[in-house]
Amino acid sequence: MDLPEFYDEGALVAVLTTQPLDRTLDYRAPEGGCHLGAFVEVPLGPRKVLGVVWGPGEGGYDLGKVRPVNRVLDAAPMRAEMRAFLTRAAEYTLTPMPAMLRLATRAPGLGGAVSMRKVFRLGQGRPDRETEARGRVLAVLEEYGGLAFTLSELSGMAGVSTSVIKGLVKQGVVSEEDTPRDMPYPRLDPAMAGHALTGDQAAAAAALRAGAASGCYGATLLKGVTGSGKTEVYLEAVAECLAQGRQALVLLPEIALTAGFLTRVEARFGAKPSEWHSGVTMTERRRCWKMAGQGGAQLIVGARSALFLPFRDLGLIVVDEEHDTSYKQEDGALYNARDMAVLRASLCSAQVVLASATPSLESWANVEAGKYRRLDLTSRFGAAVLPEMRAIDMREEDLPGNRWISPTLQREVTARMAAGEQALLFLNRRGYAPVTICRACGHQIGCDHCDARMVEHRFQKRLVCHQCGETKPIPRACPSCGAEDRLAPVGPGVERMAEEVAALFPQARVAVLSSDLYASARALKEQIEAIAAGAADIIIGTQLVAKGHNFPLLTLVGVIDADLGLQGSDLRAAERTFQLMRQVSGRAGRAEKPGLALLQSFQPEHPVIRAILSGDEEGFWQAEAAERRAAGVPPYGRMAGIVLSGPDAQEAFDLGAALARQDAPLRRIGAQVFGPAPAPIARIRGRHRVRLLVKADKSAPLQAALKLWVAQVKLPANLRLQIDIDPQSFY
Repeated sequence: MDLPEFYDEGALVAVLTTQPLDRTLDYRAPEGGCHLGAFVEVPLGPRKVLGVVWGPGEGGYDLGKVRPVNRVLDAAPMRAEMRAFLTRAAEYTLTPMPAMLRLATRAPGLGGAVSMRKVFRLGQGRPDRETEARGRVLAVLEEYGGLAFTLSELSGMAGVSTSVIKGLVKQGVVSEEDTPRDMPYPRLDPAMAGHALTGDQAAAAAALRAGAASGCYGATLLKGVTGSGKTEVYLEAVAECLAQGRQALVLLPEIALTAGFLTRVEARFGAKPSEWHSGVTMTERRRCWKMAGQGGAQLIVGARSALFLPFRDLGLIVVDEEHDTSYKQEDGALYNARDMAVLRASLCSAQVVLASATPSLESWANVEAGKYRRLDLTSRFGAAVLPEMRAIDMREEDLPGNRWISPTLQREVTARMAAGEQALLFLNRRGYAPVTICRACGHQIGCDHCDARMVEHRFQKRLVCHQCGETKPIPRACPSCGAEDRLAPVGPGVERMAEEVAALFPQARVAVLSSDLYASARALKEQIEAIAAGAADIIIGTQLVAKGHNFPLLTLVGVIDADLGLQGSDLRAAERTFQLMRQVSGRAGRAEKPGLALLQSFQPEHPVIRAILSGDEEGFWQAEAAERRAAGVPPYGRMAGIVLSGPDAQEAFDLGAALARQDAPLRRIGAQVFGPAPAPIARIRGRHRVRLLVKADKSAPLQAALKLWVAQVKLPANLRLQIDIDPQSFY
């Protein structure tokens, strides 16, 4: 690999820092010089901050005042394609460059030199004396499955002093090792044989391998019904990429999915890949970041932010479950990892594979337009067949007002338990009840900081705001009228479903899968593995269970409220309901036994419900595409959401009205402005929110017009303006 441009000692260089500034800063190259793209530490006022050498300095002022770079960090220089990726992503999302650089440097201790360090792992046996503090240390080590921790990391995560850990080391219960920092990961062997593939799997795998071997950019939609073996197929592309000596990245939408996937990768390539997500330790994050840049990590499996790792030679990106809304970052830098994966692949001559049983309409439209090729897997792997799907018309069911499991669904669950099989009850609502109301005065308990109702979480004995995370104990008396013991939950959440299931099926082993019920991602992983091994008869879950899990004993899926996602005015409501219902139904019958999916609905004649039951996916996409095309909305038009927020509602609204009046830059490109209007959730964390929506033609230069438009108004210090290109949510 050719080395980037070199700047001699004392040369003027421009450094992009991670600080919130609107430009690069000039510095003198340090003693020994530095390369373009070098990660450096520079002085900024009294502080030392992280930066990257972005090019030659601008000059044009008293050069005697220019300070030198403190030092060059021990990290591979940022490659030209990565700098181009950050620049293009910033321009597309209208994100300041320092914020993009922060995304690309999310690892601790990047300035540390190569050295030995002490790490701590789980040792042998039990301590001579069991104390609460010692128990917490061992619990952390067991939860993270043998990963290494530094002393400060382990003491911090366990909430104990370092002396507790050192005492356990003396007894051998915790092992202490000297190890070099940031060692390369074990090598993966792409020549190891994978599973035998069926006809359409082999054809798709051959096409993906040819793409990976080409060394060129290409985008492929890998569409396969649930259980069709998409993972095995795209792992063949990974194998070819590794055989070419290039690196691969697999993005997963949910951390809880990584456990089973890592096991499959290890079986396929003889070693585990590196991981990048919030569930790994800071020590491992630093190692992964460094090894990505040095080529010591061949395959990285991660969450959406793994897209910003400094790969040395990235040849393949796989976006698994590409339709999943988790790929959209909804705070800070607002980006869609699926779209950014395509951008990054195009800049580094890599292949990108978008895999899904229910693709996004955007990807479907890109196939129709000839931008992506499409590979189809039409049947399930092995003896498994697709589940039968039926609707339960809730208008014909005899059901008490405080019950949600219909007699029809109850009979099917009973039959599955008698056969030693598993049933899944799906409800996309966390907590016990979405509303708590006073039966004396009608008051609904809301959050003190948001215009949102608080959700009862009975397992935690708390009310929780799902917008800001604020919690409070469940009160006995109504905060409005003071009446005692008159507060009542309204509507079901998964915890309430668990209560109903316990009453209907007292002998059943019940597991509730909801992200808020587990202290860590690894605890959730362990529960999913236990369920897959048969540790539960009835699983109750939120949308978490729709994301790629494989439960071999699961033969029945019951959707409690199939109509839930059809409410509201979200332009993607039909698409998301279709995807979610098809995905969750696909959990059933993935082994030899046939599956059944039952959708409880009060409107089984609804076009979306009919499309779900019929399995006519192409017909659904064509109808949905026709509606979107007629309305001029994504993917056949462009949209941007603007949210103004501040402590004073009128001030935010006035600024929004001023923006709406000064819409000349948008009118010049044929764009329309809608609003201002109070956001559906008009206050979050004490800040009042006002929304505007901009709609433009597909070919309109929207970003440039938006920059000119918002530059016309001066933003008061207490107001924030956020622009969301291609918004996925409209709350």
